[in-house]
Amino acid sequence: MSRILVLVPFALDEQGLANRKSQLAEAGVRSDIEYDFRPVKAGPSSFQSPHDWLLLDVAIFEAGLDAERDGYDGVVIDTASDSGVDALRSVLDIPVLGPGKASLLFALTLGKSFGVLAQWEPGLARMRKSLADWGLAAHCAGVEHFDTEPDFAGLIGDKRDEVFPKMEAAALRLVEGGADVVCLGSTTMHEAHGHLSERLSVPVVNPGPLSYKLMEMLLAAGLTHSRSAYPRPLVAKEELVHAMLDGAASDS
Repeated sequence: MSRILVLVPFALDEQGLANRKSQLAEAGVRSDIEYDFRPVKAGPSSFQSPHDWLLLDVAIFEAGLDAERDGYDGVVIDTASDSGVDALRSVLDIPVLGPGKASLLFALTLGKSFGVLAQWEPGLARMRKSLADWGLAAHCAGVEHFDTEPDFAGLIGDKRDEVFPKMEAAALRLVEGGADVVCLGSTTMHEAHGHLSERLSVPVVNPGPLSYKLMEMLLAAGLTHSRSAYPRPLVAKEELVHAMLDGAASDS
């Protein structure tokens, strides 16, 4: 049986992890693959600024640093920011996948342009940075938010009657703006995928479940990231990274 480690970007309790694990049901993951969800030890409370982005990169990097030695066959990051992906690829030979870039590239197999649904205005800076870093801004028909602060533990949950109409309105603006495909801009939105898919005239890409199926494909095909693109560090500082997060966790 293959084992995949899913790194959750916040130090969540068991209920918070269960909300994240519910993405597996929509993905219809294979029964011969085991998915383990692991939260970071410590990190930012959100990630709306460069300060937060740096802390989240370090937190996720530390959480997945020993994945290969722990017997995992692949690592998936449970955030569409793809935080920590590049650093983990530099030290792991097993495939490491982030749902953000993967979902946008996948959208371009379904249409010529995509639109991104963001949670709220403070999240737009990170999305614009990602589009620029990934070279995908020219393919983006727009980014719209639905003016709702994200709940990284409870997700949408019992707020569906309030949140779904706002999400639908924002997604319709993307379609009207020329998006051939709508991409959910966060794995925290996964509960809205069915609702939006039934009401929009274009495909809706759900990044979390998609990332699990893409990881299954990578394992089946025997593929992983390129070492020439992600070179190993000349001097690895793994003990330093672990000590930093252990200290942060003890102080929190």
